[in-house]
Amino acid sequence: MIEEKGILFVLSGPSGVGKGTVRKALFEQDTNLQYSISMTTRNIREGEKDGVDYFYRTHEEFKEMIDTNSLLEYAEYVGNFYGTPRQYVEEMIEAGHDVFLEIEVQGAMQVKKNFPQGVFVFLIPPSLEELKNRIQDRGTETEDLIASRLQEARKEIEMMEAYDYVVVNDSIDNAVQKVQAIVQSEHCKKERVAKQYNKALLEVEK
Repeated sequence: MIEEKGILFVLSGPSGVGKGTVRKALFEQDTNLQYSISMTTRNIREGEKDGVDYFYRTHEEFKEMIDTNSLLEYAEYVGNFYGTPRQYVEEMIEAGHDVFLEIEVQGAMQVKKNFPQGVFVFLIPPSLEELKNRIQDRGTETEDLIASRLQEARKEIEMMEAYDYVVVNDSIDNAVQKVQAIVQSEHCKKERVAKQYNKALLEVEK
């Protein structure tokens, strides 16, 4: 019997493109997916649970994990560290679960360096004008900040070549269907199936 392992899928794209919305809609439809739980040095808040919302660690523990390459990516934000623990991702994959990591472009490039066997999906808006409208619709940012985000988005879109797949987020339903097709396609890849099948054949021969 073939024991199918999971795959790490990295969903990335410019700020405001709708990564979180697509990821949530995807998880509502697919129960085998595991969301990658991040690690942080910030204090646990009321109602949060360790190992559910985040893995909570001290600054010293986090820095030790950086030194031992135990994180797939990390960043510092407002005095606290945030990152993706390698062990959690590998354990979920070994157990047969697909792990989804929703992350900004810079973080995705760190993951690609540390975990190149992952599958990298780039979510883009139908146009920069549409991206501008989405950011404006949030109603939380000034015109200067919106202009800065769009400038950064142009740079990030130029990094599309580093990804395995590109999905245009013209509508949530369409984007989710395309990501689901990518997941199915990756599980049917010859290299992946052959490796698992050969392992199963060796077990039979024993």
